[in-house]
Amino acid sequence: MTAALLSLSLAFTLVTGQFAPQQAGSDPLAPELETRAQTLGKQLRCAVCQGLSVADSPSSMARAQLDMIRELVSEGKSDAEIVEYFVARYGEWVLLSPRAEGFNWFVWLGPVGLVAVGAFVIWRQLQRGAGTPEQTPPAATTSEETAAPAAPAGTPPVDEEDPYLQAVRRELER
Repeated sequence: MTAALLSLSLAFTLVTGQFAPQQAGSDPLAPELETRAQTLGKQLRCAVCQGLSVADSPSSMARAQLDMIRELVSEGKSDAEIVEYFVARYGEWVLLSPRAEGFNWFVWLGPVGLVAVGAFVIWRQLQRGAGTPEQTPPAATTSEETAAPAAPAGTPPVDEEDPYLQAVRRELER
């Protein structure tokens, strides 16, 4: 029963054309004006979709926005006036690339600053590593060390032991 209802609803949607993307309702403009409208549509974000421009989005809201762009272009409005029209209605969020002014400078200069800080950190690390290597002065050999029996294989000599291990041993001897 549910398969039959699903098949009927699928057939109904195919017949009525609800799967096809909605076309713009306005008349086509002259080629140079249509190119300008499409360019402006690429700069503005669709109010419904995330990350898609008005020109690329298949939603009906984007088609309505593109129709409004075409209408404003045909009225002779400048590109700046059309962008301001949409910013006034939707806020600065509608711009796909934020303006380089005020707090938005952080968006534009942030990556450059992070790369500069990273390069500085790498440079400092290389400078520390490129300096003279830390060399410990050779230990003077005494007659006691030469007379001591050899340690078993795999155990470090007492002088070369870990300082932490030496401190633990001193505490245990107390």
